[in-house]
Amino acid sequence: MNTDKLMIALNEFIHVGGALVIVIAIVSILTGFMREYIPQDKLQKKLTKHEKWESLFGALFGMLTPFCSASVVPVTMGMATMGVSLGTVLSFLISAPLCNFIVLALVYATFGFKITATYLALTFLAAVFGGWFITKTPWRNEIKRDGELDKGAAPSSCSPAPSCSAAPSVSACAPAPKMTQINANPGSGCGSVEPSTIVGTEPSKTQNALRFALALFKKIIPYVLLGALISGVSAAYLPTELVEKYVGGDNILSIIFAAFIGVPLYLRIEMAIPLLKVLIVKGMGLGSAMALIIGGTGASLPEIALVSSVLKPKAVIAFVSIILTTAILGGVLFQYVF
Repeated sequence: MNTDKLMIALNEFIHVGGALVIVIAIVSILTGFMREYIPQDKLQKKLTKHEKWESLFGALFGMLTPFCSASVVPVTMGMATMGVSLGTVLSFLISAPLCNFIVLALVYATFGFKITATYLALTFLAAVFGGWFITKTPWRNEIKRDGELDKGAAPSSCSPAPSCSAAPSVSACAPAPKMTQINANPGSGCGSVEPSTIVGTEPSKTQNALRFALALFKKIIPYVLLGALISGVSAAYLPTELVEKYVGGDNILSIIFAAFIGVPLYLRIEMAIPLLKVLIVKGMGLGSAMALIIGGTGASLPEIALVSSVLKPKAVIAFVSIILTTAILGGVLFQYVF
């Protein structure tokens, strides 16, 4: 019997892990070329010139940022320093962790096209509407500018001084030498990707793109494999009755519960998605699963703490409220439509 369970766990790990490794490799390469040929610093400057479409551009910009929350903050600081509106910043902060290309690839590999398309529409519209809504309220100026920004906001583990390490091509601090090679920082502890200064002959854009892709792949893949391992163990050993009791069925309270319990957790979506697929098989409602993904990925406690370094308290409340509302509405949508 134990041998049977081990085989179930092993087969689940190989099936889930193998598929996700291929997906992450492809998306990492595409992301590397996209970031090399579409510099984010230029996109960031253009955000200040299109007030009419600011929330839309902020959400689109967020889709190009497949990093952890600590890496997003220096980019956000740069936007605040340049005078980008709170609406644009808020749309970016919602979109970046929830509907970047890495997340969409993982959701597609696990749940298929229909759920991925619905998930994208839900989270992207939430980002656009959230940014637009905040500009229509008295809280539209609740963002820290220049001297108000916390100097130690970005943890040293993700962005060591003096260079801006969290987001290639985006300078959120003092000007630095030209950065051309992209390397992963082994001690960063998050999904950031670090640039290093030029050594010898300047590499081509293709070389830079591939270096970036390799660094990004190396940063993400341990979490993917760990998620696949957890999903394999869960598939074999997690009691179905336990899942059904707390987050099973089509109970709306289960969806609300799942949305809120994600906040004290720091969900790496690369780990969460393979696990949630197993939990769904064991009785977890699809709505609860999606609510947990959106709530835990978009508004975890570390995310809130980091966002507080850029946004004032009222804007932080608005940010968390939008994420949780999206998680609950999304959970209801997925539960009763799919």
